[in-house]
Amino acid sequence: MANLNCLSLTTFLFGDSLVDAGNNDYLFTLSKADTPPYGIDFSPSGGQPTGRFTNGRTVSDIIGQSLGDKFFPPPFLAPNTQNNAIHAGINYASGSAGILVQTGSLFVGRIPLQEQVQNFEQTRAQIVAKMGEKATKKFLKNAIFSITIGSNDILNYIQPSIPFIGQDKVQPAIFQDQMLSNLTMQLKRLHKLGASKFIVVGIGPLGCIPFVRAMKLDWFEKCSNEVNELIQDYNRKLIRELSLLNEELGQKAVFVYANSYDIFMDIISNYQHYGFENAKDPCCGGYFPPFLCFKGKNINTSSELCEDRSKYVFWDAYHPTEAANLIMAKKLLDGDKRVTSPYNLRKLYKNQN
Repeated sequence: MANLNCLSLTTFLFGDSLVDAGNNDYLFTLSKADTPPYGIDFSPSGGQPTGRFTNGRTVSDIIGQSLGDKFFPPPFLAPNTQNNAIHAGINYASGSAGILVQTGSLFVGRIPLQEQVQNFEQTRAQIVAKMGEKATKKFLKNAIFSITIGSNDILNYIQPSIPFIGQDKVQPAIFQDQMLSNLTMQLKRLHKLGASKFIVVGIGPLGCIPFVRAMKLDWFEKCSNEVNELIQDYNRKLIRELSLLNEELGQKAVFVYANSYDIFMDIISNYQHYGFENAKDPCCGGYFPPFLCFKGKNINTSSELCEDRSKYVFWDAYHPTEAANLIMAKKLLDGDKRVTSPYNLRKLYKNQN
């Protein structure tokens, strides 16, 4: 099933808008990417929106293709998705979702991590109905479980509380611990359901995204150090937790930590080295709030769109361009332990039980 050039394995994806492949298209939500110019560079759809929150492919799309996947894992909420789960995998991710159930509530519809895992339980039951329990356990042991979540929890935390809705904020350390305990609970739940190969992506430098720089009035500064320090503290705790899980479960499971923070910070800090011309502004949505990215009836009603999308690190106020995603994917696939630990994603896919 695997050789050096084609390591295709079934992947189950959990997370937020960084990896959502269209689940939010099926929800009543303010968090959607179902209109142009989203998807303008996504060739399988002919440049039409697919619900991906970028101009082209996500990092998980690129990694899957690089390892020989013929199909992108379809959104869980799309019709007939379950029929091909064994071969194509499934994407459970949802824009604006978080680790904590309340995260993203202002956007109305979204699927929190807890519910995404519940949706996987449905998938598992259907796989058992087709293959039987024994074959399902063997199948899931080699499947990849990729989790990219936590950014929205941080974004919700750093924004000012809304009167009558917002609650008094807990201390940063307590908040990080709440995130971590909830995430660990869901990782253990997936393991009990049969998962043994995990990719857990750390949170990137949100202090550098256009939305946060504008919100913190740091538009002409490179990044918000306050936000990035909060994230780095959380990531350090996450690394420790994953190390403990690896020790605790031994040969029964492996949790690979993906260091998206350092990769993306390097792209922003050395953007010209990577061929970018702009590492500060969103390609789509202009340079000031509300940053809306949409295509109207004509140029006067459309939001501002940069001329060359490959020269921008940020697609909109929150998400990277496909060009930035390509760099991220390559480093996660073949990087050293500074990028992924205990080993890189290509090795994770190669190791079969």
